[in-house]
Amino acid sequence: LEEGLNVAVAGIPKTIDNDVDYIDRSFGFSTAVEAAQAGIRTAKTEAMCNVPNGIGIIKLMGRSAGFLAAFAALGSGDVDLVLVPEVPIVLDGPDGILPYLRRRVKEHKFAVVVLAEGAGEELLGMSEEVDDGGNRAKPKIGRFIRGEIEDYFEGFGETATIKYIDPSYTVRSVPANGADSLYCMQLAQNAVHGAMAGLTGFSVGLVNNRIVYLPIPQLVATSPRTMSPHGTTWERIVAMTGQPNTAPPKVEAREDELILPEPSMR
Repeated sequence: LEEGLNVAVAGIPKTIDNDVDYIDRSFGFSTAVEAAQAGIRTAKTEAMCNVPNGIGIIKLMGRSAGFLAAFAALGSGDVDLVLVPEVPIVLDGPDGILPYLRRRVKEHKFAVVVLAEGAGEELLGMSEEVDDGGNRAKPKIGRFIRGEIEDYFEGFGETATIKYIDPSYTVRSVPANGADSLYCMQLAQNAVHGAMAGLTGFSVGLVNNRIVYLPIPQLVATSPRTMSPHGTTWERIVAMTGQPNTAPPKVEAREDELILPEPSMR
C-alpha cells in the first residue's frame, strides 16, 4: 500500500473462542460446539458409570471468553456446573460451587462439570509464562478444581470418583459441519467481491444474520470480546444448571457507550 501497488487487503475473522467483536460468530465455532458436545457426552457416560459420587469434568477452549463452554453446555442439556472466565469462582459458602456440586451428586448420584480453560484466574493468579504467540499461559484450572472436589468430599468421609477430560485441539480439528461449510463459502465469496469492488483494509463477517464489511482497525480495537455475565447466555446457564450465580455486580453503561448484542447461533 505504501508503494502504491494495486493490492487489496481482505480479512476473515478466525477464532475458535468466538471472541472477535461485532460478528455473530466466527467460522468453525458451531462445529467446535458440536464436537465439544461429544466430549460432554463422554464425561456424562464416565460419571454415570461411577455412581454414586461419579463426576465428569471436561475442559474446553476459552482463554478470556466462555462462549464455547456456555454454548456447548446449553446445547447438551446434560451439564450441572459451568465455569467461565467472566464469572468468578466461589469454592465454599452459600454461593460455593463445592457444596452445590455435592448436593447435585446426592440428588442424581453423578454430575457433569464444563469449564473454560481461562476460568479461575482470580483463584490461581495470572501466569507470567508467555508462549511463542504472545499469549499468557493459563492456570491449570481443571486439575485444581478436580483436587478441590476430591478434598471436599473427603471432608465428609466420602470418595468422589472423578474423570477429567481435556480434548484440547481435537474440538477444533474436525471437519466443518454443514452450517460452517456454507458460512465459509459465503465469507470467501464476499471477501473476493469486496476486493474486486475496490475495498481494502476490511474484514467480512456475519452481523445480525447479514454478511457485512467491517474496517479492520475498528474490528481489532474492541477485540477480543467477552461474554456478558449479565446477558441472556449466562442467565440461561444458571437457569439450566441451578448453580449459584456469582456474577460480579452489574455496572451501568454510559449514555454514549455502544452496547452490542450477544452472539447467536442463528
